[in-house]
Amino acid sequence: MRTIIAPTDFSPVSLNAVDYAADMACMLSARLTLFHVYSIPIPVGEVPMPPYSTELIEEEVQQEMEKLKEKLLVRTGGKTIIHNEIEMGSVLSKLTTYCATIKPFAVVMGAGTANGIERFLFGGKTTGALEQVQWPLLIVPPLVKFKNIRKIGLACDFREVIESVRVKEIQKWVEEFQAELHVLHVSDKTKEALSSETIAESGLLQEMLGEMHPKYHFINKPAVEQGIAEFAEVNKLDLLIIIPKKHGLISKIFQYSHSKRLVLHTHVPVVAIHE
Repeated sequence: MRTIIAPTDFSPVSLNAVDYAADMACMLSARLTLFHVYSIPIPVGEVPMPPYSTELIEEEVQQEMEKLKEKLLVRTGGKTIIHNEIEMGSVLSKLTTYCATIKPFAVVMGAGTANGIERFLFGGKTTGALEQVQWPLLIVPPLVKFKNIRKIGLACDFREVIESVRVKEIQKWVEEFQAELHVLHVSDKTKEALSSETIAESGLLQEMLGEMHPKYHFINKPAVEQGIAEFAEVNKLDLLIIIPKKHGLISKIFQYSHSKRLVLHTHVPVVAIHE
């Protein structure tokens, strides 16, 4: 059975994403794993942490997770298998290790500004979840609720498409929801002014995605994330796929700053599918 992992820190943003994940799991007849990582406070000076403090933290976390699980069982009408996974340590390290074992359909997280999720995704180091979680990472904007996914956008820079675009993974999402696929390319150049290399790469992509019969949109905008976000909202996309690259943060269309603004400020759920 496929598994959807929903990390939570019990914040409103993460709990909204958990609801989204539960509704998606119910629709896809998938298993849902609620994932929480806690840390033990570092002792101040030479004063050791009393043993009961650790036990108390563990007990409180388990109680919160059980309450959340019961709430979601009611939400899904008991149709979804829900598992609690509680770990101690580093969120990113524990999550990536768990994903490698479970091989999830997707990891569903909330996106917000100036909170732990933002620091987790884009924190000071170049080892955020957007790069390190190699399984599909679905990022849910605040207050967005799950609805049937009918229109999926694929933002593409038309660079090294054979090496970077995981056709089978994209096809999985399109077919699971029987959705339309819209390929978006944002550039400060008009379609007629695009380089011969870009045109050639777009032709390769059309061959690769042919079975899905996508529609192509060349968007002339100086700001990449603005062009994508505006298209997504005007055309009522239900999901937007981006492709982080292995070398460097992300290619020009998905530089660090572009991705951060797009993920944190678009009103459309974004799923990162790595090359």
